[in-house]
Amino acid sequence: MEDGFIIQLENFKLSELEFLIRLLVTTGIGFVIGLEREFSHYSENEEIFAGVRTFTLVALLGFLTTFLGITFTHWIFIAGFLSVVFMVAISYWVTSQKGNIGGTTEFATIVTFLLGAFILIGNINAGLALTVITVVLLSLKVKLRTIIGQLTQKEIYALIRFVIIALLILPFLPSNYFGPYNVINPKEIGWVIVLISGIGFVGYILMKFLGTDRGILLTSILGGLVSSTIVTYTFSKKSKETPELSKNFTVGIFAAASIMILRIALLVYIFNKPMLSDLVIPLLIIFLTAIGITLFFYKKQLTKPPYKDKLSLGDPLNIKNAVFFGVFYIGILLLVSYANSVYGAKGLYVSSAISALTDIDAIAISVSKLGGTTIKLLTAQNAILLATLANTIAKIGIAVWTGSSELKKYVLIGYGFIFIAGIVGFQILN
Repeated sequence: MEDGFIIQLENFKLSELEFLIRLLVTTGIGFVIGLEREFSHYSENEEIFAGVRTFTLVALLGFLTTFLGITFTHWIFIAGFLSVVFMVAISYWVTSQKGNIGGTTEFATIVTFLLGAFILIGNINAGLALTVITVVLLSLKVKLRTIIGQLTQKEIYALIRFVIIALLILPFLPSNYFGPYNVINPKEIGWVIVLISGIGFVGYILMKFLGTDRGILLTSILGGLVSSTIVTYTFSKKSKETPELSKNFTVGIFAAASIMILRIALLVYIFNKPMLSDLVIPLLIIFLTAIGITLFFYKKQLTKPPYKDKLSLGDPLNIKNAVFFGVFYIGILLLVSYANSVYGAKGLYVSSAISALTDIDAIAISVSKLGGTTIKLLTAQNAILLATLANTIAKIGIAVWTGSSELKKYVLIGYGFIFIAGIVGFQILN
């Protein structure tokens, strides 16, 4: 065994310094979880099964039995795990006899033991992430009860449907390409549907529990996670109903537009990470311009009364819209492939601009997916910027057609600057 190593196997090595670091991390994990449990029981005046010292010792037990198991025999770790389970079972039996049937602390003890083992074998980052998740779940007892109590049967069913789609259907979809131009992939289409429906569901939940009474700005940010075009249409219509809040609605429209740029960047990152490198500067120019305009109008409307109207939340999980978007995505994918193969870059640009008149997500996803493969990377990047400009023109048209006279003026000014920023970004990219 080389100097400085306390374990040196074919697939696993552990130096003295690494052992010490992982030991300290394990001690910290046990201490943090134990501190949360002890504080929780103390604040609720309940008898405590395990506190700071016990949880720290349990984490160290998991750490040491794993170390001894690797060094000698795995039965040492198994014996340590079974001893913790036995101790937890006895504790649960005693507390349940007193009428307390909750087992959160007992399960947290088992998790702490496994986290100690997890850290020893070198999964420090994952172990710390699991620790954060554990502590957050433990500390949210009261808030989770409050949230669950406010959920309706319709929302519970929506959550169940989403879990079924995301965890039971999506993983089993085939990941093979077929169809015209060999660009249709069932798993990718399923992922797009899950992504769109998931964003809508998260937006619904946030709107429900944060409320629209915090202002149009919050509503627009949440709405911008799904569609800035829809936000533009909704707020433009409302500006005619309440013209005195036109500045407020203007802020919401441009906040959603800012979120849209971040959404485009995220979609490109998810579906084609290398493609984002050259798009960062153009998208950043557009984003900073949109943010600047948002802040400008936000300062102008600070003296206005806050928005208190209650917007209808609609369906918590709109699967039909998500499936329609998936079908629309397939159509865009085929249209882009056809335009590129028959007419080259010019055809792709035309199809991108037309598709973005309603929403930009489908064209961003499809072009990102094809960029660097059937479409040149620069052509795909230009198509996304062109789609952004086309979507900006579409939203100007929506606001001018449906908005109040004051909002029309503000939107023309604001989106005019955003359009110019898009042209500048386009020139930089090329």
